[in-house]
Amino acid sequence: MSILARAAGRVQQALAAHGLDCDIRSFPEGTRTAQEAASAIGCSVAQIAKSLIFRLPERDEALLVVASGVNRVDEGKLEQLLGQAVAKADAAFVREKTGYAIGGVPPVGHSQQPRILLDQDLKLHSEIWAAAGTPNAVFRLTPAELAKVTETDYSDIRRD
Repeated sequence: MSILARAAGRVQQALAAHGLDCDIRSFPEGTRTAQEAASAIGCSVAQIAKSLIFRLPERDEALLVVASGVNRVDEGKLEQLLGQAVAKADAAFVREKTGYAIGGVPPVGHSQQPRILLDQDLKLHSEIWAAAGTPNAVFRLTPAELAKVTETDYSDIRRD
């Protein structure tokens, strides 16, 4: 079994542990960016639930922000919500803390459980698409299912 297949398998197991049977789909052309994913899937960029990892320097922990593909994240809003500083995360930090490479970080199934914030704009859609552990795999779910599997509510994190 390839490394890519193992990564998607971990996501499938994490989803199943939360009672979700989501179909993981692979796209050879890639789904690394929100635009690539939307083009491959045939949905709007706003329906892409992009995963962004930030570093919480106080405890060297990861913060996973799941945002609508069309939105930029306001780091000031993140800091206000968390009551602490946030910093950019490099590729090595992302892989160490999540177990996945940038471009394939899913909302579940991480090697270390990150803090999580969800973009309230994702609730504007009946279905959304999230990364499934690799830069070319995604799965479809609803905003309610995303909140369930991440055990997180939605917040205003969009840069205005």
